[in-house]
Amino acid sequence: MNTDISVAKDRGEVVAMMEPLLLSEGSRHREALIDLAVELAARSAGFRRSLPEGVLTALADLVRAMNCYYSNLIEGHDTHPVDIERALKDDYSTDTEKRNLQLEAKAHIAVQQWVDEGGLCKRATTRDGICEIHRRFCERLPDDLLWVDEPESGEHMRVVPGELRQRDVKVGRHIPISPGALPRFLEKFESTYSGLGKSETILAAAAAHHRLLWIHPFLDGNGRVARLMSYSMLLDTLDTGGIWSIARGLARDSRTYKSHLAACDLPRRNDLDGRGNLSEEALASFTRFFLETCLDQVKFMEELVQPERLRNRILLWTEEEARAGALPAKAGSILEAILYRGELPRGEVAGILGASDRHARRVVASLSEHGVITSASTRAPLRLTFPARLASRWMPGLFPEKTS
Repeated sequence: MNTDISVAKDRGEVVAMMEPLLLSEGSRHREALIDLAVELAARSAGFRRSLPEGVLTALADLVRAMNCYYSNLIEGHDTHPVDIERALKDDYSTDTEKRNLQLEAKAHIAVQQWVDEGGLCKRATTRDGICEIHRRFCERLPDDLLWVDEPESGEHMRVVPGELRQRDVKVGRHIPISPGALPRFLEKFESTYSGLGKSETILAAAAAHHRLLWIHPFLDGNGRVARLMSYSMLLDTLDTGGIWSIARGLARDSRTYKSHLAACDLPRRNDLDGRGNLSEEALASFTRFFLETCLDQVKFMEELVQPERLRNRILLWTEEEARAGALPAKAGSILEAILYRGELPRGEVAGILGASDRHARRVVASLSEHGVITSASTRAPLRLTFPARLASRWMPGLFPEKTS
């Protein structure tokens, strides 16, 4: 066993085994998929332009928690965004298992924030970038989540953050390439998917997603790495602003998602199924599913944050809180101004309320305590936040309501 660990076995697999890496120019599906890519680019850009900068920032923070929730849900880990939000404030469950899942979610959010801030810019499909995603995620995990069991032997194995696997594995029916072959396959992966044009990168996001899972570079954590890689590819190419994510769509139809991935593992069926070792028809079908899922999520978020509807939901909540004595009267005027303008200078609060500076400070303090506004400092402009605990009221359908 020590020999196996120190020298990763290489069965001599050739990189052509994972062809096609891209849909061929002659694919009968290509034209329709390009149309979908163009539609996605236009829809995503229009959605981002429709939002004031302050609202965009607040929405991106909430979507980060949403993306984390759904990506972990695909792996069978259910940590509600409310509990994720608590973890971000170092408020953890006393239950060890729940606490570990909160730490896992916190790790995922930290990595996505790093991605959102440009940490992976133009490096999403490079070997170094892929390993850095894995390292940054796993090094934040509690030790209990860094161990996996080999299904057949029952051997207990530790996952090393950022390190390529040193042994063979089996994923369902798929047996990935030998560990010694990983470097050359990742080199081919990088040379294929880096530096593509805009429309090609959008198409390639689906292909790269599957092919990375097919390579299975790490002992564990490959699904999250692949989804964060795809997220980063689209963030770079579409300049999404981080205000929508495919993870929600994949999790809501995880059976279809996993079925497509399994189909893409299959060999070419006949002479009409491309010229590579793997099925081009299956890759095209997954690409369509991937792009349509992206479009569905953009449309869903567009409808959710339509200015008038969002305003009405927030102001209704504010009125109810004011009637209950939890918020001062006219607090909604502050939120309405921020929604319209994106941010609000503190010096304008008293004028909007028609009140004294002292009363204005009291209203701001109350809204801050409720976690619905924030600012970079005591003198900085006020901005909106979207607390996960209010998502069911402010943004219904974003994720399931917490029941316990």
